[in-house]
Amino acid sequence: MSTIRQMTYQAAGHTAAAVETMTFDRLRELNDGGTQRADFHVLAIVDAGHGSVTVDFLHHPLAERSAVWIPPGAVHRWDDIAGVAGHLVLFVPTAPVTHATRELVTSPDLVASWSIPDADWPYVDTARNHLLIEESAAPEDFSTELPQILLSALVARLHPPDSEAGPLPPLFLMFRSSVEAHFREHHDAGYYARALGFAPRTLSRAVQRATGRTAKAYVVDRIVLEAKRLLAHDHFSAARCATVLGFPDASTFSVFFRKATGMRPGAWQVSRGAVQIARARGAGVCAATGLES
Repeated sequence: MSTIRQMTYQAAGHTAAAVETMTFDRLRELNDGGTQRADFHVLAIVDAGHGSVTVDFLHHPLAERSAVWIPPGAVHRWDDIAGVAGHLVLFVPTAPVTHATRELVTSPDLVASWSIPDADWPYVDTARNHLLIEESAAPEDFSTELPQILLSALVARLHPPDSEAGPLPPLFLMFRSSVEAHFREHHDAGYYARALGFAPRTLSRAVQRATGRTAKAYVVDRIVLEAKRLLAHDHFSAARCATVLGFPDASTFSVFFRKATGMRPGAWQVSRGAVQIARARGAGVCAATGLES
Protein backbone atom coordinates (compact mmCIF):
# COMPACT_ATOMS: atom_id res chain seq x y z
CA MET A 1 0.00 0.00 0.00
CA SER A 2 1.26 3.45 -0.90
CA THR A 3 1.05 6.15 1.74
CA ILE A 4 -1.61 8.78 1.23
CA ARG A 5 -0.33 12.09 -0.11
CA GLN A 6 -1.78 15.22 1.51
CA MET A 7 -2.33 18.05 -0.98
CA THR A 8 -2.76 21.73 -0.10
CA TYR A 9 -4.21 24.32 -2.44
CA GLN A 10 -1.86 27.05 -3.58
CA ALA A 11 -2.73 28.60 -6.92
CA ALA A 12 0.14 28.84 -9.36
CA GLY A 13 -0.88 31.35 -11.99
CA HIS A 14 -2.41 34.26 -10.11
CA THR A 15 -1.99 35.56 -6.58
CA ALA A 16 -4.94 34.72 -4.32
CA ALA A 17 -6.81 32.90 -7.11
CA ALA A 18 -9.41 30.59 -5.54
CA VAL A 19 -10.07 28.65 -8.76
CA GLU A 20 -7.64 26.83 -11.05
CA THR A 21 -8.17 24.63 -14.11
CA MET A 22 -6.17 21.89 -15.75
CA THR A 23 -6.59 19.37 -18.56
CA PHE A 24 -6.54 15.60 -18.30
CA ASP A 25 -3.37 15.74 -20.41
CA ARG A 26 -1.74 17.75 -17.62
CA LEU A 27 -3.11 15.38 -15.00
CA ARG A 28 -1.48 12.46 -16.81
CA GLU A 29 1.86 14.29 -16.77
CA LEU A 30 1.62 14.79 -13.01
CA ASN A 31 0.70 11.23 -12.05
CA ASP A 32 3.13 9.86 -9.46
CA GLY A 33 1.43 6.57 -8.67
CA GLY A 34 0.05 7.78 -5.33
CA THR A 35 -3.26 8.10 -3.59
CA GLN A 36 -4.16 11.56 -2.37
CA ARG A 37 -6.34 13.56 -0.04
CA ALA A 38 -6.74 17.24 -0.85
CA ASP A 39 -8.01 20.23 1.10
CA PHE A 40 -9.77 21.56 -2.02
CA HIS A 41 -12.54 20.49 -4.38
CA VAL A 42 -11.75 18.56 -7.57
CA LEU A 43 -14.48 18.81 -10.22
CA ALA A 44 -13.84 16.81 -13.40
CA ILE A 45 -15.81 17.32 -16.63
CA VAL A 46 -15.24 14.64 -19.27
CA ASP A 47 -15.63 15.55 -22.94
CA ALA A 48 -14.68 12.18 -24.41
CA GLY A 49 -13.23 8.78 -23.56
CA HIS A 50 -13.78 6.33 -20.74
CA GLY A 51 -11.98 5.71 -17.47
CA SER A 52 -12.52 5.54 -13.73
CA VAL A 53 -11.63 7.06 -10.39
CA THR A 54 -11.91 5.57 -6.90
CA VAL A 55 -13.10 7.92 -4.17
CA ASP A 56 -13.27 6.73 -0.56
CA PHE A 57 -13.37 3.07 -1.65
CA LEU A 58 -16.18 3.60 -4.19
CA HIS A 59 -15.60 3.20 -7.93
CA HIS A 60 -16.85 6.01 -10.17
CA PRO A 61 -16.85 5.74 -13.98
CA LEU A 62 -15.62 8.45 -16.30
CA ALA A 63 -17.47 8.64 -19.61
CA GLU A 64 -18.28 11.10 -22.37
CA ARG A 65 -20.25 14.08 -21.05
CA SER A 66 -20.00 13.01 -17.44
CA ALA A 67 -18.81 14.72 -14.29
CA VAL A 68 -17.09 13.63 -11.08
CA TRP A 69 -16.95 15.75 -7.94
CA ILE A 70 -14.40 14.99 -5.23
CA PRO A 71 -14.79 17.14 -2.07
CA PRO A 72 -12.01 18.11 0.34
CA GLY A 73 -10.91 15.31 2.63
CA ALA A 74 -11.99 12.49 0.31
CA VAL A 75 -9.23 10.02 -0.53
CA HIS A 76 -9.06 9.38 -4.25
CA ARG A 77 -7.04 7.67 -6.96
CA TRP A 78 -7.33 8.02 -10.73
CA ASP A 79 -7.50 4.39 -11.85
CA ASP A 80 -7.75 4.79 -15.61
CA ILE A 81 -7.49 8.11 -17.43
CA ALA A 82 -5.33 7.15 -20.43
CA GLY A 83 -8.09 7.85 -22.95
CA VAL A 84 -9.99 10.59 -21.14
CA ALA A 85 -10.27 14.15 -22.48
CA GLY A 86 -11.69 17.09 -20.59
CA HIS A 87 -10.90 19.45 -17.76
CA LEU A 88 -10.56 19.54 -14.00
CA VAL A 89 -11.57 22.54 -11.94
CA LEU A 90 -9.78 22.88 -8.61
CA PHE A 91 -11.15 25.33 -6.07
CA VAL A 92 -11.23 26.15 -2.39
CA PRO A 93 -14.51 25.64 -0.45
CA THR A 94 -15.13 29.39 -0.20
CA ALA A 95 -14.76 30.05 -3.95
CA PRO A 96 -18.45 29.96 -5.01
CA VAL A 97 -20.18 33.31 -4.54
CA THR A 98 -23.91 32.48 -4.44
CA HIS A 99 -25.73 31.18 -1.37
CA ALA A 100 -26.98 28.03 -3.12
CA THR A 101 -23.60 27.04 -4.56
CA ARG A 102 -21.77 27.78 -1.31
CA GLU A 103 -24.22 25.60 0.59
CA LEU A 104 -23.78 22.81 -1.95
CA VAL A 105 -19.98 22.73 -1.77
CA THR A 106 -19.96 22.54 2.03
CA SER A 107 -21.53 19.08 1.98
CA PRO A 108 -19.19 16.31 3.17
CA ASP A 109 -21.51 13.82 1.39
CA LEU A 110 -20.90 15.32 -2.04
CA VAL A 111 -18.89 12.52 -3.67
CA ALA A 112 -20.71 11.72 -6.86
CA SER A 113 -20.37 10.89 -10.52
CA TRP A 114 -23.15 11.45 -12.98
CA SER A 115 -23.97 11.80 -16.67
CA ILE A 116 -24.71 15.33 -17.83
CA PRO A 117 -28.06 15.33 -19.71
CA ASP A 118 -27.94 16.37 -23.36
CA ALA A 119 -30.24 19.31 -22.62
CA ASP A 120 -27.79 20.59 -19.96
CA TRP A 121 -24.56 20.02 -21.87
CA PRO A 122 -24.54 23.28 -23.94
CA TYR A 123 -24.91 25.33 -20.74
CA VAL A 124 -22.26 23.33 -18.89
CA ASP A 125 -19.87 23.47 -21.84
CA THR A 126 -20.34 27.22 -22.26
CA ALA A 127 -19.90 27.91 -18.53
CA ARG A 128 -16.76 25.76 -18.43
CA ASN A 129 -15.27 27.43 -21.52
CA HIS A 130 -15.96 30.91 -20.17
CA LEU A 131 -14.19 29.95 -16.94
CA LEU A 132 -11.20 28.60 -18.91
CA ILE A 133 -10.89 31.84 -20.88
CA GLU A 134 -11.12 34.04 -17.80
CA GLU A 135 -8.76 31.88 -15.76
CA SER A 136 -6.12 32.15 -18.50
CA ALA A 137 -6.28 35.94 -18.74
CA ALA A 138 -3.04 37.91 -18.71
CA PRO A 139 -1.97 39.16 -15.25
CA GLU A 140 -2.83 42.75 -16.08
CA ASP A 141 -6.37 41.73 -17.11
CA PHE A 142 -6.97 39.08 -14.44
CA SER A 143 -9.74 39.45 -11.87
CA THR A 144 -9.90 37.20 -8.82
CA GLU A 145 -13.68 37.66 -8.65
CA LEU A 146 -14.67 36.65 -12.19
CA PRO A 147 -13.41 33.03 -11.98
CA GLN A 148 -15.39 32.61 -8.75
CA ILE A 149 -18.52 34.02 -10.38
CA LEU A 150 -18.06 31.74 -13.39
CA LEU A 151 -17.38 28.76 -11.13
CA SER A 152 -20.71 29.44 -9.42
CA ALA A 153 -22.45 29.51 -12.81
CA LEU A 154 -20.82 26.20 -13.74
CA VAL A 155 -21.78 24.54 -10.46
CA ALA A 156 -25.36 25.82 -10.79
CA ARG A 157 -25.61 24.34 -14.30
CA LEU A 158 -24.14 20.96 -13.40
CA HIS A 159 -26.99 19.82 -11.10
CA PRO A 160 -25.07 17.23 -9.03
CA PRO A 161 -27.28 14.39 -7.74
CA ASP A 162 -27.11 15.70 -4.16
CA SER A 163 -28.63 19.00 -5.30
CA GLU A 164 -31.75 17.48 -6.82
CA ALA A 165 -33.52 16.68 -3.55
CA GLY A 166 -34.11 20.35 -2.80
CA PRO A 167 -33.04 22.41 0.23
CA LEU A 168 -31.87 20.40 3.21
CA PRO A 169 -33.49 20.96 6.63
CA PRO A 170 -31.59 23.63 8.60
CA LEU A 171 -31.38 21.29 11.59
CA PHE A 172 -29.66 18.65 9.47
CA LEU A 173 -27.19 21.22 8.13
CA MET A 174 -26.26 22.21 11.69
CA PHE A 175 -25.99 18.56 12.70
CA ARG A 176 -23.81 17.72 9.70
CA SER A 177 -21.41 20.56 10.49
CA SER A 178 -21.25 19.57 14.13
CA VAL A 179 -20.53 15.92 13.30
CA GLU A 180 -17.77 16.92 10.89
CA ALA A 181 -16.15 19.02 13.62
CA HIS A 182 -16.55 16.63 16.55
CA PHE A 183 -16.96 13.02 15.38
CA ARG A 184 -13.50 12.12 16.68
CA GLU A 185 -14.44 13.10 20.22
CA HIS A 186 -18.20 12.43 20.35
CA HIS A 187 -19.74 9.22 19.04
CA ASP A 188 -23.15 9.52 20.67
CA ALA A 189 -25.98 11.09 18.65
CA GLY A 190 -27.39 12.36 21.95
CA TYR A 191 -24.40 14.68 22.32
CA TYR A 192 -25.28 16.44 19.05
CA ALA A 193 -28.94 16.75 20.03
CA ARG A 194 -27.95 18.39 23.33
CA ALA A 195 -25.36 20.63 21.70
CA LEU A 196 -27.90 21.85 19.14
CA GLY A 197 -30.69 22.21 21.70
CA PHE A 198 -33.12 19.68 20.23
CA ALA A 199 -34.71 16.46 21.46
CA PRO A 200 -32.95 13.34 20.15
CA ARG A 201 -36.08 12.20 18.30
CA THR A 202 -36.46 15.58 16.61
CA LEU A 203 -32.87 15.48 15.43
CA SER A 204 -33.12 11.91 14.21
CA ARG A 205 -36.27 12.71 12.20
CA ALA A 206 -34.49 15.61 10.49
CA VAL A 207 -31.51 13.43 9.62
CA GLN A 208 -33.81 10.64 8.42
CA ARG A 209 -35.64 13.02 6.07
CA ALA A 210 -32.37 14.35 4.65
CA THR A 211 -30.37 11.13 4.34
CA GLY A 212 -32.60 8.12 4.95
CA ARG A 213 -30.47 7.30 7.99
CA THR A 214 -30.92 7.88 11.70
CA ALA A 215 -28.68 10.38 13.46
CA LYS A 216 -26.88 7.50 15.16
CA ALA A 217 -26.26 5.73 11.83
CA TYR A 218 -24.97 8.97 10.30
CA VAL A 219 -22.40 9.41 13.08
CA VAL A 220 -21.34 5.75 12.86
CA ASP A 221 -20.90 5.97 9.08
CA ARG A 222 -18.71 9.07 9.42
CA ILE A 223 -16.47 7.41 11.99
CA VAL A 224 -16.21 4.24 9.90
CA LEU A 225 -15.26 6.22 6.79
CA GLU A 226 -12.43 7.96 8.65
CA ALA A 227 -11.31 4.65 10.15
CA LYS A 228 -11.14 3.10 6.68
CA ARG A 229 -9.08 6.04 5.42
CA LEU A 230 -6.64 5.65 8.32
CA LEU A 231 -6.39 1.88 7.97
CA ALA A 232 -6.05 1.72 4.20
CA HIS A 233 -4.02 4.79 3.37
CA ASP A 234 -2.20 5.87 6.52
CA HIS A 235 -1.44 2.28 7.58
CA PHE A 236 -2.67 2.91 11.13
CA SER A 237 -2.98 0.03 13.55
CA ALA A 238 -6.24 -0.55 15.42
CA ALA A 239 -4.62 0.92 18.53
CA ARG A 240 -3.62 4.11 16.74
CA CYS A 241 -7.04 4.40 15.11
CA ALA A 242 -8.61 4.07 18.54
CA THR A 243 -6.50 6.97 19.82
CA VAL A 244 -7.18 9.26 16.86
CA LEU A 245 -10.91 8.49 16.75
CA GLY A 246 -11.59 8.83 20.46
CA PHE A 247 -12.02 5.21 21.55
CA PRO A 248 -10.70 4.16 24.97
CA ASP A 249 -8.64 1.27 23.57
CA ALA A 250 -8.00 -0.90 20.51
CA SER A 251 -10.44 -3.57 21.66
CA THR A 252 -13.36 -1.15 21.87
CA PHE A 253 -12.53 0.25 18.45
CA SER A 254 -12.26 -3.24 16.96
CA VAL A 255 -15.67 -4.23 18.30
CA PHE A 256 -17.17 -1.02 16.89
CA PHE A 257 -15.55 -1.51 13.47
CA ARG A 258 -16.52 -5.17 13.21
CA LYS A 259 -20.13 -4.40 14.15
CA ALA A 260 -20.31 -1.69 11.48
CA THR A 261 -18.48 -3.50 8.66
CA GLY A 262 -18.59 -7.20 9.45
CA MET A 263 -14.76 -7.38 9.56
CA ARG A 264 -12.05 -6.78 12.11
CA PRO A 265 -9.85 -3.74 11.36
CA GLY A 266 -6.78 -5.84 10.62
CA ALA A 267 -8.61 -8.16 8.25
CA TRP A 268 -10.20 -5.22 6.43
CA GLN A 269 -6.80 -3.52 6.15
CA VAL A 270 -5.24 -6.65 4.63
CA SER A 271 -8.08 -6.97 2.13
CA ARG A 272 -7.64 -3.37 1.02
CA GLY A 273 -3.87 -3.87 0.78
CA ALA A 274 -4.37 -6.56 -1.84
CA VAL A 275 -6.54 -4.26 -3.90
CA GLN A 276 -4.08 -1.37 -3.59
CA ILE A 277 -1.13 -3.49 -4.71
CA ALA A 278 -3.06 -4.88 -7.69
CA ARG A 279 -3.99 -1.39 -8.84
CA ALA A 280 -0.79 0.46 -7.99
CA ARG A 281 0.52 0.42 -11.53
CA GLY A 282 -2.49 2.38 -12.81
CA ALA A 283 -2.81 4.79 -9.91
CA GLY A 284 -2.54 8.54 -10.33
CA VAL A 285 -2.51 11.73 -8.35
CA CYS A 286 -4.31 14.96 -9.11
CA ALA A 287 -2.17 18.02 -8.60
CA ALA A 288 -1.86 21.38 -10.26
CA THR A 289 1.45 23.13 -10.80
CA GLY A 290 0.99 25.31 -7.74
CA LEU A 291 -0.34 22.67 -5.34
CA GLU A 292 1.86 21.64 -2.46
CA SER A 293 1.99 18.32 -0.64
